[in-house]
Amino acid sequence: MSYSPPLWPVSVKGVAIDSHGRVLLLKNERQEWELPGGRLEIGNAPTGQEPDPGCEAALIREICEETGWTVKADQLLDTWVYEPIPGRRVLIVTYGCAVLTPEREPIVSHEHKQVGLFTAADVPGLTMPDGYKQSIATWYAQLAPTVDDHRET
Repeated sequence: MSYSPPLWPVSVKGVAIDSHGRVLLLKNERQEWELPGGRLEIGNAPTGQEPDPGCEAALIREICEETGWTVKADQLLDTWVYEPIPGRRVLIVTYGCAVLTPEREPIVSHEHKQVGLFTAADVPGLTMPDGYKQSIATWYAQLAPTVDDHRET
C-alpha cells in the first residue's frame, strides 16, 4: 500500500483598509464576512492561464477580481487553519495590504453576496472566523498612526 499525503487547500487573504480607516470585507454563501482573496492558480496550458508565481501575486489578482481594488501585499500577518464545513480544512495565509486605490468604491463579484467597509470597532461584532478578526486587529495595530490620521473628527 502506498502512502498518499493529505493535501490541504491554501487560501491567501488580505486585510485592506480604505482611506477612511475601514476594512474591506465580503459576505460569502455561508452568510459569514471574510477577507478578500482566494486560492493560488496552478495554471492551465490549453487555455493559456498562467500559474500564480506566489502568494502575493495571487492575492493581488484575487482582490482585484473580487472587489476592483488594486493592492500591494505588504506584510505577512498570520497563518491558521480553518474548517468552514466539518472535515474540510483550509490553510489561511493572511497579508496586510497597502491599498493603491483607496478612494475607489469596491464592487462585489459573482463570488460573494455583499461587500462592506467596517471600522475596527465594528469587526468584533461581525459573523466571521476569529482568525480573520485577529488578522484585522493585528493590521490595524500596525497601522494605528496612519489610520488615526485618516479618521474624521
